[in-house]
Amino acid sequence: MARNRVQFQKGLSMAEFNRRFGTEDQCHAALVKMRWPDGFVCPKCQGSAHSYCAPRRLFQCSACKVQTSVRAGTVFHKSRTPLSKWFLAMQLMTSAKNDIASLELARQLDVKWDTAWLIKQKLMEVMLQRNSMYKLAGEVQIDDAYLGGEKPGKVGRGAANKTPFVIAVETREGRPIYTQIRCVPAFTIEVIKTYAEANIEPGSRVLSDGLACFNGLAAAGMKHAVTITGGGRPEGLEFKWVNTGLGNTKSAITGTCRSCDARHTPRYLGAFEWRYNRRFDLPENLERLARVATTIAPAPYKIIAAVRPKAADTLG
Repeated sequence: MARNRVQFQKGLSMAEFNRRFGTEDQCHAALVKMRWPDGFVCPKCQGSAHSYCAPRRLFQCSACKVQTSVRAGTVFHKSRTPLSKWFLAMQLMTSAKNDIASLELARQLDVKWDTAWLIKQKLMEVMLQRNSMYKLAGEVQIDDAYLGGEKPGKVGRGAANKTPFVIAVETREGRPIYTQIRCVPAFTIEVIKTYAEANIEPGSRVLSDGLACFNGLAAAGMKHAVTITGGGRPEGLEFKWVNTGLGNTKSAITGTCRSCDARHTPRYLGAFEWRYNRRFDLPENLERLARVATTIAPAPYKIIAAVRPKAADTLG
């Protein structure tokens, strides 16, 4: 049986990573080229003429005299962590199919757990924001799911401590192409209608089980096909790829991250979505993430870390 070329492709090896991004100077030069591919552009007046202070790595606009660094206004803004460690974090996060736990990331980067956790959260926020730019189209499978709910008490859909989310997979000629793994506030017709309007192209054929909330797909302009599956997870071949994606996501969170705080679940799911949708050209993923990181405003520490779980609660 022939091997799947996507699954067995080579990624960016650590040897190649060290050759291209092994020093702080290499990482700085690479980030400058990613942020300003056609040359420096002043963030205030958009001028291009400038001078450069190498010891402080600062650019000064010749027109308005504003000084800026390549980190300013990006995810790396005001971080005291060297760029070489940020690049290594991006390499580890984009090359690991099943994610990397913050504790393991801390060991690889040689930083404190708190630092590794914050770096990971900021990079996952970049992935999450990038995901929102794309919609599924054509043939789509969709299903509902939950994360959490391990605490004692009521079981089933009404159990406490659960985070609801939907997983959808766009297929082409029976093969999975792209996926979405998005948290939702609840499983209601109105919520699914709102989700579909924002994330699926009108006119797409969307297949779901008989859960009533998916009637919102038709209300959003989709061609809604229903396969009644009865209780439990749908097991028919028509739901093969959405079931596979759901199983892989939950197994990775349980096996690699062990758990993830409900307040940060959208980022964890967004990271799985980002990696899956960019699985066709693995060597380019580090630079893809770094380029986007230079265009997205930084998430302040107080926004991300104010709800930071204790290390004893989660290692993700």
